[in-house]
Amino acid sequence: MTDVINPADIAVALRYDGENTPTVTAKGRGDLAQEIIDLALANEIPLENNPELVKLLSTIPLGNEIPETLYIAVAEVIAFAYLLSDKVPDGFNK
Repeated sequence: MTDVINPADIAVALRYDGENTPTVTAKGRGDLAQEIIDLALANEIPLENNPELVKLLSTIPLGNEIPETLYIAVAEVIAFAYLLSDKVPDGFNK
C-alpha cells in the first residue's frame, strides 16, 4: 500500500494496493489538511508537493478511483513514494 499526500493548504491521500486503481481516501483544506499531513508524518508515509495534481485530485469524491487521465501523473508520485521508502512493487526486483 502506498499513500500520497500533498503538504499544502489542500491535502489529498490516495490508497494504492499495487493491483487496483488508486482511490481517494482522505482530502481536506486548512486544519483538516494539516491533520491528514500530520497523520502521514506520524506513520512515515512519504509526502509529495504537487499543487496542480492535488487540485485535480481534490475534485474526486472520497472512495472514488482516480480517472484515467491522471494515471501517469499519479504513477510518477507512487513511484517516487516507493523510491523514498526503499520499496519495490510486488513482482519487481531491486
